[in-house]
Amino acid sequence: MSELQKATESEIKAALTDLEGWEVRDGKLHRAFQFGDFSQAWGFMSRVALLAEQQVHHPEWFNVWNRVTIDLSTHDVDGISRKDFDLAAGINKLAT
Repeated sequence: MSELQKATESEIKAALTDLEGWEVRDGKLHRAFQFGDFSQAWGFMSRVALLAEQQVHHPEWFNVWNRVTIDLSTHDVDGISRKDFDLAAGINKLAT
């Protein structure tokens, strides 16, 4: 799968085995995170924002107090691509 090619169902299933906590919901990679408080959640979001800028790929996300919900998809392919898997893997590293 190239970076800007829509992933097949089998490619998505295989990639999810290496992405702890992520699932497909509404055609997007989806994960919810919970932190100790708002500051920790916001700090995480700031680190994700810097990573997203480096990868030139930006998440859809939602934050309430200590929770951050992230959805990833690639609009150029109208689905999930390698860019989403790469960003999800980077986000997982930031969350540990």
